[in-house]
Order: sequence, then structure tokens, then C-alpha cells
Amino acid sequence: MAKILDEPGKILVIWPPQVLSYFNAGHHLALYQVAGHLRAIYPSAQVTTIDASVERLTWKDLGNKLFQERYDAIAVMNEFDGIDGFRRFVTYAKALNPNTSIVTFGRLSGVNPRYFERFDIEAIVENGDFEAGVGAAMETFCDRATEAAGVHLRRDGSWVAPTRRGDLLPAEDWYLPTPDEIPHALYDALYFDDANKFCGIPRRRELVVPAARGCPIGCSYCEVPLIFTKKERRLTVERTIQYIEESFDAAPFEYVAFYAPTFTLDKKWMEELCQELIGRGSPYPWKCATTIHHLSEGMIRTMGAAGCIRISVGLETLDPEESTSLPRAKQKSTMDLDRLSAWCTESGIELNCFVIVGLPGTTIEGVERTIEAVQERGGRARPTVYAPWEDARPDLLDHEMAAFNRQLFVPGTHTLTDDELARGYDIIFGSQRDVTQVFENIPARTAGPALRPA
Repeated sequence: MAKILDEPGKILVIWPPQVLSYFNAGHHLALYQVAGHLRAIYPSAQVTTIDASVERLTWKDLGNKLFQERYDAIAVMNEFDGIDGFRRFVTYAKALNPNTSIVTFGRLSGVNPRYFERFDIEAIVENGDFEAGVGAAMETFCDRATEAAGVHLRRDGSWVAPTRRGDLLPAEDWYLPTPDEIPHALYDALYFDDANKFCGIPRRRELVVPAARGCPIGCSYCEVPLIFTKKERRLTVERTIQYIEESFDAAPFEYVAFYAPTFTLDKKWMEELCQELIGRGSPYPWKCATTIHHLSEGMIRTMGAAGCIRISVGLETLDPEESTSLPRAKQKSTMDLDRLSAWCTESGIELNCFVIVGLPGTTIEGVERTIEAVQERGGRARPTVYAPWEDARPDLLDHEMAAFNRQLFVPGTHTLTDDELARGYDIIFGSQRDVTQVFENIPARTAGPALRPA
């Protein structure tokens, strides 16, 4: 039974141990942003952050920390591909410190919060900013509040749903982690083999800049509008550049990854950012993700001049008869890809195209044609499997929930033949010929052996 706290003295923010299905440093950034937010709320508390999956901790390592530190409260991050270690972590945490209070937050609880009601925890963040939800849950642990916006709470053995959506923080209140808080050398190793089609660039160190939250496009397969709403919020250009400059001065970063659902959505902001970077001599190579709809020839030319070396777009599919299930902004043709690839080539930018395998109404042949079209134009295709979140019921077993990791076809949710399944898995797990060489366009910085994986 978790105890009521006067104020938490020790807080743990953790990604539980697991074998990662996929790695994107931007997705892990929330660990450090939540921790920084909690330090601001509880300045006298000791807040520890552990990314156990990246840090390769054993359960004994973790058990030692849980038993010796006796954390008053624990915030456990959940992910689409991370349910495997969640149950075991909660079991360890409660066995070694029965009085600890646990809240979970993350993308999986944003689309299927009631799934987590089966675990011995006290709170589940469903929507709103993760920092706000975890902070609100902590206030209930301290008996300073009886409800928490966007958070499911366990009361006397029963779960109570939130009465309103979770809070959204102004962008100026987002915590931006310092370089020493994050295990970047371990990230380098995870990105080293580009055949895995992870988002980072091999052989170069990445600084993730959380530029924006929220997205108005409304893709049915995307969790962003569910959690952060369709209204976008952004850092100011001034704070964005200040964070980049301070981080590059403090550590041997070599390029910037702008973390935003649709980075080029705000054209005025983009123009201001690019001109500021150009005015500094475009010293920071950078990449971003957006949509074809929110790009133009002039914008891409300006982005290239400002140091952009990769643009990732949610292409999803090129077949016209198959794209009708996508939002209008995503319904693009081969002609659109022709123009985009030509613009990127002229500006010295690598084009990286996200492609969905198993999107409703599509065929494996259509996916193969889409990837071939991208590769013929010199682009890099990054495929993922469609996850039908409408079928992710709260009563799924752990292994059933784990199948929604965007690498496996969820049993019972598709009509693919055995041959089509085999071809689909060949797209995801077969050999990849379009590996990136874009790191050659990023100057390497001398920083000792930790920067380069063995």
C-alpha cells in the first residue's frame, strides 16, 4: 500500500529494462524533460533518471537501486515497444519498496490508458504534456489534490478516470536537458548500423531539440493529437538557437535533430530560424521530419542554405487508390515525389521517406512499388508496420499488447495471406540497400574514444 507523502524526498524517473524494438532519441527525451520539471516543482527532492534499456542495466543492478534508495515516488515511462519489462519492473519496485507510489506516462498510455489498470500502480497519465500529468499525479501522492487532469487514479482499489484533459504547458516552460544528463555515447552505438533504419545518423553525434508539440493533420494512426491535441506549440527561435549553441559549446555534438511532429508547419517560424542560422554561417548540420504538403521549392532551398542535411516525410503510400484513407494533406502522387526529390537533390539534402506496411486498403505490392519509387529517386525508405489502435483493447494480454510495436502484424487485424505476410516482413527485416551516406556531409568533431562506438 503506497503511503501518502508530505513531499517526495526521492523520485525515480525510469524507462524499464527491455530489448528495444526501435530507437529514436527524441522519444526518450521525455524522461529527462519530466525529471527536470519535477526538480522545478520539488526543489528539495532528489530526482534520478534511468534509461535502463539504453544503459543496459540488469535486474540485479536495478534491484540494488530500488532497495537501497527507497524512492518515495516512481514515474515509469511506457512505450509502444516497451511493455515487455513493465510488469517485471513494477513487481520489483513494489516488492523492494512496498510504500512507493508509481505513476506511468508515455505514448502507449496515451492511446490505451486502461490497459495499465491491471498493474500495481497508483496513477496513469492519459493525455496532456507528460510533465504536467506526472506532476499532477505527484500532488495526489502528497495529498495536496484529490484529482489530476488527464490522469487516471486508483482510489480504494478502484480506478477513477480524469474529469478533464491533461494540462498543456506553454513552450517557454518546457525543460531542455543539459548534455551531461543524457547517455549520448550509448545513443551513438544504437545508431551505428543504419540498416536498422533508426532515425539517427550513424557515425555522428546527435543533439535532439524538442522544437514543437501537437499537430493539426490528424492521421488516424498517430498518437500526437490524442495526447498533445491538434494545436501546435513551439519554442521561440531565440530559445531554440540558444539551446543549440549552449549544447554544442558544452559537448561534442555534430548535428541537430529537430524533434517536432510537423517541423515546417509554421512557415514564418521556419524562415526566421533559417535566416538566423544562415546569419551565423550555417554552422550546425540538422535534420527534421514533416510532410510533403508543408514543403515548397523555396523553403527547401532556404533550409539547405541553413544547414539542413536530411528531411524525413510521412509519405506512407504513393498508390492513389490506396491513399484515400490518409488525411488530404498526406495524399500525394509520384509527381509530388518527383518534385520533392529534385528539390532536395538540388539543395544537397537527403530525402528520407516513412512508409507504412499494412495500412488499411493498401497492398503489399503497393508498398513495394512505393519503396522502389523512393529508392529510384535516390531517397531512403523507412518502413514500419501499421498498428490498428482501434483494436488495442484494455483487456489485451501482455504479449498481445506487445504486438502493437509497429514491427509486427497484429494477429486477427489483417487479411494478408502467408505469402503477403512473408513479403511484408521482408520489407521490415530483410536486407536494406538504401543505407544512408549523409554522415559524409557532417564534419566530425574530435572528442576522444567515447564518441565512436567500437
